[in-house]
Amino acid sequence: MSSPATSSGREKVVSKLPGRLRQSLKVRAAEHGIEIQTAVEQGIGNWCRLGSTVTTIDTSGADSFSTFLPVGQWEEFRQIAADRRVSLTQGLAQSVQLWLDANPAPDVERPEITRRIIVCNQKGGVGKTAITAGLGEALAENPHALHPVRVAKALTKALRASDAQGSEAASADDPLDIENLPGPGLRVLLVDFDPQCHLTNQLGATPLPMNGDSLTNHMAGDAKGDLRDLIVSIDDDAFGGRLHLLPACHDAFLLDVRLSAVRAREAALERALAPLDDDYDVIIVDCPPSLGLSMDAAAYYGRRRNGEKPGQSGALIVVQAEDSSADAYELLTTQIDDLRGDLQIDIDYLGIVVNLYDSRRGYIATSSLQGWVDIKDPRVVGLIGDLKEQKEAVRVKQPLLSYAPKSQQAVGMRALAREVL
Repeated sequence: MSSPATSSGREKVVSKLPGRLRQSLKVRAAEHGIEIQTAVEQGIGNWCRLGSTVTTIDTSGADSFSTFLPVGQWEEFRQIAADRRVSLTQGLAQSVQLWLDANPAPDVERPEITRRIIVCNQKGGVGKTAITAGLGEALAENPHALHPVRVAKALTKALRASDAQGSEAASADDPLDIENLPGPGLRVLLVDFDPQCHLTNQLGATPLPMNGDSLTNHMAGDAKGDLRDLIVSIDDDAFGGRLHLLPACHDAFLLDVRLSAVRAREAALERALAPLDDDYDVIIVDCPPSLGLSMDAAAYYGRRRNGEKPGQSGALIVVQAEDSSADAYELLTTQIDDLRGDLQIDIDYLGIVVNLYDSRRGYIATSSLQGWVDIKDPRVVGLIGDLKEQKEAVRVKQPLLSYAPKSQQAVGMRALAREVL
């Protein structure tokens, strides 16, 4: 059946479609960046022009499906279906399948040079580990499924609302504009570079033993084996084997001492991780709250390489909307800028993530957020609320995006991933 035409020159049509085809249509249309009604229009057009019989499709369990088509197309489709002695449900199913066959899922777009992201801030407790994990999870999510994402305009709306002192609208907890999008499907390695092993523990892995091999040993030139042998997979259907972790070891407390005896120590992390470049699209390093030699090595690792475009790799700085984060930010950026000048290298700032935000804390929170927004370069690329789901995920040692995939924090992590991409 069809209803009167809309102002856009289309009319609403209602038929039936099997659930599996409906879901495939939704995902594939999103993958190609077009509207469902456009995909159906193309599929029906192709079906009507066919000169041969199409394979019958199992339409058992088909339920109501509606969309908008150009005026007259549905009537033409009905007439051709009648001529071919095919039910409207069967004809629509064949049309959708025809479109799916003609528009296969696009390949995942992979970077030419492995992207390296260092998540950092000299101040502890700002949530660097949570951002590292959430960003990696969001980048590795299934590219053939839809996930709720907070769209860019929603982030802008929240940031602008911070001008309204104490406004509830500025809170990242509030419902914001959500869009369902396919996951990036990238191969991601999370590197726990913090001797406290928070990332390792949060994701349910075991810290590496002190008497075994470790990233510290590889950086210090005392490797006991292949670094790949230390990597563990974060097994979850949402990540499809694309998300891996290099666990930490408590021996990293001694890293600065050991690096002091290493030649070209700034390049120690890069030398250790270089064999892994071909295995991953993105490598994310959870840095310790330190301004020592280990931070120099992390910053050097995140530098822009020859042939790499600006903004592909670099430092992602995690802060909170309070004064002590601002002090730590100054110390960190001074260290990075000094390294840039001393070694004549380019280290890009990928942005600032304001974490654990809650406007209900009043003037301190809202005015601090505005202070971060006013910096402009680097700009604020993420606003993550202080909500219970992240704490619960840590408690049960599960990835946030599989524990609470529809939570506001999860959709914020996906928005962050797309800002970084």
